Amino acid sequence: MATDNQVTLVGNLTDDPELRYTPNGAAVCKFRIAVNRRFQDANGQWKDGDTSYFTINAWRTMAENAAESLTRGTRVIVAGRLNYRTWENQDGDKRSAIEVEADEVAPSLKWATASVTRQARSGGASSSGDWGEKVAAPVGGGTEQEESPLDGG
Repeated sequence: MATDNQVTLVGNLTDDPELRYTPNGAAVCKFRIAVNRRFQDANGQWKDGDTSYFTINAWRTMAENAAESLTRGTRVIVAGRLNYRTWENQDGDKRSAIEVEADEVAPSLKWATASVTRQARSGGASSSGDWGEKVAAPVGGGTEQEESPLDGG
């Protein structure tokens, strides 16, 4: 795999993911994330910088898993490749966009928890080590405390 066009982004989904299928049946999930830059100024105070928005495309099994697992506001980590796309709209105007073709999508565990459920696959694991794992949407979100058998809950 070439490493000259790799990007890793951490951000929050701006809307629920949109799952569609190509004419030959391949699943594609499209979602947008907002990435905020946070930094410390010269006085040590935390400041929020500009927000950047990225369109993410996930394909096939990962697309279906993302659509089932993620919702608006979920903080995710996306690793993938930048893709420059051009098209012409109905009025004949040329348009372009830079999108991210996801190689991996996962919930961020910085302020939330998640449960992982391995998805059954027909034909066994591929030689690339892709076991088709599915990540459930984060729960708790840092605002609710889950009951634990250790504290009598």
